[in-house]
Amino acid sequence: MWTRTGMVVFGVVVLAAGVAGCGESGSSGTTAPVSVSGAGCAPVAGSQLVVLTDDKKLQNSDNIVAVINTKASTPALVAATDKVAAALDTNKLIALNKAVDVDRKTPQVAAQEFAASAGLTSGLSGGSGAVKIGAANFSESQTLAELYKIALTAAGFQASVQTAGNRELYEPALERGEIMVFPEYAATFTEFLNQKANGKDAAPKASGDIDATMAAAKELGGKVGLSFGTPSPAADQNSFAVTTAFAEKNGVKTLSDFAAKCSGQASILAGPPECPQRPFCQPGLKDTYGISFGAFHQADSGGPQTKTELTTGKATVGLVFSSDGSLAAS
Repeated sequence: MWTRTGMVVFGVVVLAAGVAGCGESGSSGTTAPVSVSGAGCAPVAGSQLVVLTDDKKLQNSDNIVAVINTKASTPALVAATDKVAAALDTNKLIALNKAVDVDRKTPQVAAQEFAASAGLTSGLSGGSGAVKIGAANFSESQTLAELYKIALTAAGFQASVQTAGNRELYEPALERGEIMVFPEYAATFTEFLNQKANGKDAAPKASGDIDATMAAAKELGGKVGLSFGTPSPAADQNSFAVTTAFAEKNGVKTLSDFAAKCSGQASILAGPPECPQRPFCQPGLKDTYGISFGAFHQADSGGPQTKTELTTGKATVGLVFSSDGSLAAS
C-alpha cells in the first residue's frame, strides 16, 4: 500500500507505479471507461478538502502504533507510548502535520506545543535508563517520535531520537535493540513482517479491522522479538477526498453516500497512475461500493497534483492521506 514512507506493501490500496492504458491529456493521463451507467456528479472547485468516511472499510487500518523491542519493554515505557497514542486522533494528527508542513514549525516545537496542551507529561513515572527512539525521514514520523521522547522523558527515561533509513533498515535494528521504540502504522508494518516471514506473495494478514490487524502483528512480531503498544485512534491511511463545497452541495459524508448519489458518467477520479489497477483504489471503489467513474485523471500519490485536481474543479474525488496537514480546517 502507499504510505508516507513511499513504500508499496503487497500491492494493496491506493497508489504506486506503472500504468497501463492511461492516455495523455494535458499534464495528466485521462482514461474513460467504455460505458458507465449513472449520471454521476460533476466536480466542484473549492479551497478546502474533506475526507469521505470509508464506512465499509475498503482500506487497511493504518493506525499509529508504537513498535517496541521486547527486551527493552517495561510497564513504564509502554505506559508512556500508550499515553501518546490515547492523546491523538486523526484530526489532532492533521493539526500536528499542518503545524510542521504548512506552518513550518519544527517537529520538536509542534510536539512540545501539543504535549503542553494535552497534558502529556502528567502521571508518568517509573522509567530509568536510556531509550533510543527511531523516526523515519518524513515529518509526521519525526513529530510522533518527538512526542514519544517527551512522554518517555517525563516517565524518567533518558530518551533520544534517531532518524533512521527505510523500513528494511530500521526494522532489523529494532529486532537487535539498537532502536528500542518506533512510531509505526499498524497495517503497513504487519504486512512488512508478513512478507518478510512468508514471502512477497504471502496472503495478507492486515485488514480494515484494527483488532484483527494487531492480533496478526503481535503474532508475527513475537517471533522476532517485537511487541506493540496500544494502537492510537489516529490513523494515516489512504483515503478519498472531495472539496467541502462538493460535499455540501451533494450531501455526501461517506463513500456509501457518494455511491448512492454520485456513481456515474460525470464523476472523475484523480489518483496515482496505478489507481485503475490497484484493488484498494478504483477497482476497490467499484467492488466494495459500486462506484463507477466517467474518467480517471492520472495525478500523484496523495500529493499536490491530486489536491490541485480537486481544488480547481477538474476531479470529483481523489486519493489523499487521511492525516495530511492540508486537510485542517482553515
